[in-house]
Amino acid sequence: MSETNLKPGQNLAHLLPPSWKSDVQRWFAEDTPSFDWAGFVVGEDEQEAILWGKSGGVLAGVPFFDQVFEQVNCTVQWLIPEGSVLPADSKTKVAVVRGKARQLLLGERVALNTLARCSGIATVSRRFRDLAKEKSWKGVVAGTRKTTPGFRLVEKYGMMVGGVDPHRHDLSSMVMLKDNHIWASGEMDPTMKLTVARLHYVRRRDFDEADEAVAAGANIVMLDNLVGDSLHDAAKRLKTKWAGKKEFLIETSGGIVENSLANRVGPRKCQASYYS
Repeated sequence: MSETNLKPGQNLAHLLPPSWKSDVQRWFAEDTPSFDWAGFVVGEDEQEAILWGKSGGVLAGVPFFDQVFEQVNCTVQWLIPEGSVLPADSKTKVAVVRGKARQLLLGERVALNTLARCSGIATVSRRFRDLAKEKSWKGVVAGTRKTTPGFRLVEKYGMMVGGVDPHRHDLSSMVMLKDNHIWASGEMDPTMKLTVARLHYVRRRDFDEADEAVAAGANIVMLDNLVGDSLHDAAKRLKTKWAGKKEFLIETSGGIVENSLANRVGPRKCQASYYS
């Protein structure tokens, strides 16, 4: 896991899986499940639509916007590259879309909603990343699995454009034992300890629980909903106790907003490697 650093010529759209275009088809099926009467009335005249940026933020979601209009036989000309920061104090001409009037209107709302959502996530992601850098924190700012059902790919993409790690994508990747899994089992019994040793990623609520996870073989311990001194002290105690004995990383997560970022990564030296 690391921040997304693109080299010249690299394009995040190349990371998208072969199945991603079917998401766009589902969006159209939801928005136009039957007859498009308004489009029928508008007709087939060739028209040009301008995409304006009216508020500040990071532009993200270009491949999804493109695919929406490609599926209705329109073309998009981008005037500003993805990842650019749009100014907050003026309107910015971002793109030009060309096609038949009814096709432009058919794709308009789907494309705008997707672009706005993705750009919003990229903007917040960029702010979190920049705040962490201002505190000279060397760890990784990452997303979570708490995404909108059916829209995860777009939201994870927005995180990457914003410069943070997309992190855990689903239950089948980067398998993590949460506190609910352990509570359901009643305790950290031998079977659970064996699971921890093999899965390596465990979410815990305090020092004692985290210490138990490290002893069982976890190599990533998430300290969930700990802030301020509680977070720093638990992380420091873990690192001190297991120094030279076990290698593991600490992640901090839960209840995180912009105002609490400084409380997680500074002004004291933070022992956590991941902030999600």
